[in-house]
Amino acid sequence: MAPGKNDATALIILDMINLFDFEGGDALGARAVALCPRIAGLRGRFDAAAQPVIHVNDNFARWQGQFSDLVSVCVEAGGPAAAVAQRLSPRAHDYHVLKPKHSAFHATPLALLLEKLRVRRLVLTGVAADSCILATALDARMHEFELWVPADCVAAITPGRKRDALAVVAHSLEAPVATSRGVPGLFPAQA
Repeated sequence: MAPGKNDATALIILDMINLFDFEGGDALGARAVALCPRIAGLRGRFDAAAQPVIHVNDNFARWQGQFSDLVSVCVEAGGPAAAVAQRLSPRAHDYHVLKPKHSAFHATPLALLLEKLRVRRLVLTGVAADSCILATALDARMHEFELWVPADCVAAITPGRKRDALAVVAHSLEAPVATSRGVPGLFPAQA
């Protein structure tokens, strides 16, 4: 992207609509519930700055459903799946994208949506830090986006896996991993 061409910052909420029905899912589900207040707070900052919020989520091999179907299944499941879905489901003014694999960019319209929204900076939040967050961060850099992954807004099955993933983001991708309150100048100057 050409410098100065685009100026928006987008909040990406990744894979939080989730059944957590896999090995390690109980631990990740509990950590995802704990993330909700911080992600919701960050989402409020994006709303106040009139910046886009985009939910990107695995389709869980449900090839004939919509994003709203995933939300309904999670709410009906109860437990962490319902707690997260009730707190962080896409709102009417949010954007949402379903993805078939780890990266939010792979086989999705995300890059086109970001172009239309004039986004050049991404803030990645959600789960799992060592899988979908990391894959998306790598692809974001390949698409030449500025990147921030707030450490208190991502989780992995274990703290060690989160720490290792954030080390790659910080050192290899040279992206900040400060907390959700730790990066000044997040939004472009308002005209």
